[in-house]
Amino acid sequence: MTDQEQPERQQQRDLDVAQLQHRLAEFAAARNWQPFHTPKNLATALSVEASELVEIFQWLTPEQSARVMDDPDTAHRVTDEVADVFAYLLQLCEVLGIDPLTALDAKIDRNERRFPAK
Repeated sequence: MTDQEQPERQQQRDLDVAQLQHRLAEFAAARNWQPFHTPKNLATALSVEASELVEIFQWLTPEQSARVMDDPDTAHRVTDEVADVFAYLLQLCEVLGIDPLTALDAKIDRNERRFPAK
């Protein structure tokens, strides 16, 4: 690992959801985008970004899709679209007052009860 990679890896470990939501809110505020960040608009944008992620995989075979990260250009596109989806999801959660980690934890609990392991 190079000296440059070390701080990047440390920064990645130190990130948390609240920090990312704060950065996204500051980014939007600096551009006066908050009036447009309604639940409807954010949900719509989330759907569009998810569709852009799906588009990358649209005509791939299951085998090709499993190797999608092997090509650097495609891996970059996938990573960017995942980031876009996550960003809009975090912004939607912020606007609606949803803690995404708590929501996911509760959903996993419900799914474990609905679909018990055999």
